[in-house]
This record gives sequence, structure tokens and C-alpha cells, in this order.
Amino acid sequence: MSMKGKVAIVTGASRGIGRASATALASQQVNVIINYLEHEKEAEETVNIIQKMGSKALKVQADIRKFQDVLKMVDNTMKTFGRIDILVNNAGIVRDRTLLKMEPNEWESVLATNLTGIFHCTKAVLEIMRRQKKGRIINISSVVGQMGNFGQTNYAASKAGVIGFTKSLARELARTGITVNAIAPGFTETSLVKSLPERIKAQLLERIPMGRFAKSEEIAAVVVFLASEASSYITGQVINVNGGIYM
Repeated sequence: MSMKGKVAIVTGASRGIGRASATALASQQVNVIINYLEHEKEAEETVNIIQKMGSKALKVQADIRKFQDVLKMVDNTMKTFGRIDILVNNAGIVRDRTLLKMEPNEWESVLATNLTGIFHCTKAVLEIMRRQKKGRIINISSVVGQMGNFGQTNYAASKAGVIGFTKSLARELARTGITVNAIAPGFTETSLVKSLPERIKAQLLERIPMGRFAKSEEIAAVVVFLASEASSYITGQVINVNGGIYM
């Protein structure tokens, strides 16, 4: 079930889960668009990693909060590769604060990136996938969108919204050959988690039955599965990759 020659757009692919997903797809001979907003150096590093693996990669700066930016990214992809088979909606931000202290812009910026950004990217590729009569849309949600978390009402709401979006769109597209699924990672060894105080990390680890944080590569492995033909009869699902956290 070769994926050779397929084309993927991975948002927020300059580092973390996005980079791991992009390189994991490239290991299956998928050509990858590396979307980024601010981290150009890291995006270029991701491109170099993929090219050394023998796949093609192109970095494209686009603010997924802006639909016109996304349309340009998709147009660039089509001009370069002529097709789009896989969309990994990974880009996300946090602006943690208790609701009492949260400013409206901290709410709005998180929802704009984490939820509206997914709408923009999916909307932009949908007609292309419909013409191809095939496609894989993979949305990165979070365990926080399922159980909530102190100081993260904005983030939790956005990630819960991703789950609702996934399930609804999967129903709309079920007969088109396009599958839509979500992954809900638990606490993962990204730069954000690594920067937390040791006391906070210890508290998080106590909540994880497996006693460790996820590796980005473990999330990426599920991305590859959902992008492959092995997942052809799976749609509208949320796959938890969380080390056993269930609330």
C-alpha cells in the first residue's frame, strides 16, 4: 500500500508534532508542503531533513487565520505538485490564563488559529480532493479538548471544537472517498512542555498511567496510519494517544 508520490500539506510543520508528522510522511515517500508562520529557520531545517530522505518538500509561509493566505498556499501546492492527497491540520497556539484574567484577544487568537485555521485549510483543499475522489484530512485535537484543563478554557474550547468539526465533516464527506479523523494527543515532549517548571511537569506525569510524556514521533505514527490505505474505512474518529489518561 505505497504512498509514493502523494502530496501532503502539514500546517505548523517547522517543529514539534508538525515536523515529526511531515518527516514521518516523507519516510513513506510522500511529498510535503511545510507550512509555517514565524519559524522560517526551523521550517528550512524540516525541508532539508525531508530532502535527505529522498522526498520533495517545499516550505510555504502562510497565516492560517487568513483565508487568502491559505488559498495562496494551496495554489502554490497545486502549481508545484498538481495534487493534494493529505491535509494535516496541526498548527496551534496556547495563551493560558484563568478566565477571570483572560483578555478577549487571548480568547480570540487561540480560536482563530486552532479552530478557524482548520476551517480555512480544509475549505481550501476540499474541492481539489472531491475532484480526485479521494483524500485524507487529519486534525490534531488534544486530550485537553476532552477533559478540560485549568487555565485553558480557550485552548480546551478550540480543541473540543476540532472534534465536533471532525465528526460533522466526516458525515458530510463519507460517500466522497475523503476521510476525516482527529488525533487527541496527551501531554507531549514539545518545546512547550519542556519549558514548564519541573514541579508542573512532575504533577502532569502523576496523571499519566504510563508515567511519561508522549514523543512527537508517536503522534506522527498515527498520522501516517490515518493517511494510509489501511485506514480507508475509518472516518469521524478521534484516536487518543495519551498514555492512558481517561477522565
